[in-house]
Amino acid sequence: MEFPEFILAENSTNFPPVETADENGILAIGSNLQVPTLLKAYKLGAFPWYGPNEPIIWYHPDPRFVLFPKDIKISRSMRSVLNSGKFLFKVNTDFKSVVRNCRIIQRKDQENAGTWITDAIEEAYFKLFQEGHAISAEAWKDNKLVGGLYGVRMGNVFFGESMFAQESNASKFAFIKLIHLFKKQGVELIDCQVYTDHLHSLGAEHISRNYFIDLLQKLIP
Repeated sequence: MEFPEFILAENSTNFPPVETADENGILAIGSNLQVPTLLKAYKLGAFPWYGPNEPIIWYHPDPRFVLFPKDIKISRSMRSVLNSGKFLFKVNTDFKSVVRNCRIIQRKDQENAGTWITDAIEEAYFKLFQEGHAISAEAWKDNKLVGGLYGVRMGNVFFGESMFAQESNASKFAFIKLIHLFKKQGVELIDCQVYTDHLHSLGAEHISRNYFIDLLQKLIP
């Protein structure tokens, strides 16, 4: 059976050129969520985003929403939270729970936003974590996980996937603390994928697809 270029067989990782993504940012449909496939996709700047009972859909939006760690904006009130000792910052201590909370959390601004995190997504990203490619940043309070985020680290780029908060400012706290850590490690780009007010308030901005690809080629070995 012949497959159109943008529809991939389950065992195929031959993603089309990123500039062929349609006006909605859809680059390809199909393939799989195995670790090598995900790593190839991220290096190209593509990411999976699809709902239950849908095929795997790979996105490459233009413009791209990103944050440069050097440009992060921290409000006076958020500085107070960071200095208060209210939350404890941890990395990679409970990756599974971070992903699960991102899946089930109710979001005021994005109805059913977590439903794209399916069983297959949870399993795939845990494998990425086990192989050292995925990271969870966590906010803890009274020995309880109350906020955090997860994503994929490649070279000096972090591809953010999702975040959650069970207490006000918990996800922002984890995100800012992670960026402080990344600055020390030389990370120069945070991929936020698509616009949210939450991330815009922290300094995220739109850049062109071409510029985004140039940065990936520079920052990922």
